[in-house]
Parts: sequence; C-alpha cells; structure tokens
Amino acid sequence: MAARNLIKAFFVVVAVLLALPWNTQTRAVLQAASGPRAALRPASPLILSGEVDSNTPALWGLDASLPSLFVMTSFAGQPRVAVGRSLIELGAAEIVASSPDHGVWMEALEQDAAGTWYGYYHNEMSAAMCGRPDRFVVRIGAARSNDQGRTWEDLGIILEAPLDTVACTSLNRYVLGGVGDLSVMLDPTQTDLYIFFSQYARDRTAQGVAVARLLWANRDEPVGAVSIWKDGVWQYGRFIDAPIVDPDGATRSSWFEYPQGTPLVPTTEAWHDGDNKVNAFWGPSVHWNTDLEQYVMLLNRAKDENYGEEGMYVSFAPRIDDPQLWSSPQKILDGGRWYPQVMGLDIGSGTDKVAGATARFFMSGRSDYTITFTR
Repeated sequence: MAARNLIKAFFVVVAVLLALPWNTQTRAVLQAASGPRAALRPASPLILSGEVDSNTPALWGLDASLPSLFVMTSFAGQPRVAVGRSLIELGAAEIVASSPDHGVWMEALEQDAAGTWYGYYHNEMSAAMCGRPDRFVVRIGAARSNDQGRTWEDLGIILEAPLDTVACTSLNRYVLGGVGDLSVMLDPTQTDLYIFFSQYARDRTAQGVAVARLLWANRDEPVGAVSIWKDGVWQYGRFIDAPIVDPDGATRSSWFEYPQGTPLVPTTEAWHDGDNKVNAFWGPSVHWNTDLEQYVMLLNRAKDENYGEEGMYVSFAPRIDDPQLWSSPQKILDGGRWYPQVMGLDIGSGTDKVAGATARFFMSGRSDYTITFTR
C-alpha cells in the first residue's frame, strides 16, 4: 500500500509540473529530477606544474613530433605553459611572452584547423577612476599564437562592461566591476565560439554568469564581432567613435559599448551592496562530456564579498547554442577553492573542454578528486 501511494504521489507531482507554464524554471526542475549527475571521489593528489589563480586551459598538439598535452596556467597576471606526454607527465611551466604584458590570465584556448592557437584572457585594470588603485575592473581580450602558446599577439579587448556599471564604493576585496573569469567552447560545426563569463556590474540583476558568442570566421578580427545573450536574443555592441578614459586612467580614441547579458542564474545576494552577504555564481568552466553526450558547466558559488566559497556546482545542457537549456545547478562539494574544472583523461583528446565518464576534478590547479558523470 505504501509503495502504491508513493507511485501515485510521484505521478501527481509530475502532472502538476507539466501543467505549469513551460518556462526556464519549470525546465530546470524537471531536469534536476531526471537529468545527469556528477559525483566526486577522493583520489591521490595531482598538482599542475604551474601556479594557478584562474581557469586552466589545455590543448593537444605535437612536441618533438610526439603527441603532447599543453597546459596553460596563469598566476598573478602572468601566463605560463607546460608540456608533457600526459597530464601526469607535465614538465615545468615556462613563462610566455604575452601582449598586453601584464595583468593577463589566459583562461581559455581553442585552435583552428591549421594549428593556430587562440587564447581568451581575463585582464584586470586598476580602479584608479574610483580612487582605489588596490581594486580592479576586469575585461576580456583575445590573442593569437603560432608557436603553441610560447608567444602571443594581442587581438584586442572583445568584451567589457559600461563604465557607469562600476561600483566604486563596493566592499568587494578584489573587483569593483567589469566582466571576466571565463571559459569558451567551439560548437560542433565550428561555426560559433561561445564565451561563458562572469558579470560584476553594480546592479544585482546583471550579476552572475552570462554568455556571448563570436562567429569563428571572425576569430582573427574579434573586436566588435561578439554578441551577448540578453533578454532572449543575441545583441552586438555599439561602436563609439569618441575618446574614453579607462578605469586605470589610460585613454582610447574609440571603443565598443556592449550590453549586459542576462545571467543564467539570478543573483539573489548582490556583490556590491555592502552587507558582505553574497549569493552569486561565477567562474564557469565548460566541457563536452563524451559519455553523457551533453555539455557540462562547473561553477563557483560565492557566499561573501571576499569570494568565500559556499560550494562547487554543476549544470548540464544538451546543446550549446541555447543558453536557456542549462539545468539548475546541483551542488557537488561544500566549500572548496576557486576555479573548479575537469581535465579529461583520454590520451590525445582529454582536456579542460573534453572529458568522459570519469575525469580529474581540479580546483586552483590541484586535484584531490575524480569526478564521475552518470545519466
């Protein structure tokens, strides 16, 4: 009798959910009830050879004519690259030449059919405009490398927030505004590059993880070619042919004014309201899971304005071209350290963007867990 009542109750719940308007919240509830899962299991420690305070991208290529894994770490605004035959055989991380030559965290990599690397970086400017040079306003740029990440040519700033969204009086320990903390994913047809990034605007409704896209054919001239998902449509920036003074005091003769994206998950406790309580997702890392045949996003969830971690979360989507398909984030770890991400284990293909049923789970360049995905 108890079992029959339980089954009856289940179908009543499903009927109620199906009767609700088919909006993003309803979809998220159903996905959480029936969708894929992720679980962490303790494992022997594995530490990357470079210091880390950002997302850590990786690519496979040839080194000395042998298939090799290249891992790019960044720390204190300086990128480095390490190479080895596998994740557990990486050599020392060596400093790379980058432009701009300071304040660059190379958080995402893609390569084209010719083997040219394209890097997407988080850049921090001093918040001198606020009289607070010890705080930062962040933005996102692109660069290109023809020698497997050892030297880089800057392609310009491709995403930044309007200056009037900077929160000069914020108590945030690090960031007063802007966009950054990103990852990227090229779609299966290699038509569009999707950029998942964090928004730190003054307005709470614009805070959280947002999505932009770049037509891959424009990868060599990306400035002004990026559109942002806002209110259900992709919107481009507006070219402004007039001088602007950046937050750090530098002057540019022209610039693009970009819209603020619609966050995938609303922020309920703001970054900059001064009460030190925060409830916001940030720092996404996205990969294609070959076992699930779904996209997977790992996320930080902040609990205070010092970026204290409430926990690590995971979200899933069957396609990458529709931001509304991402499931409601599920917690996989209490607390934790910044920048959760996977590293796939398959030789020749496993990276931060491709993984199978089991991968290594990293935070801040250190892995103490495997992560297993199930349908």
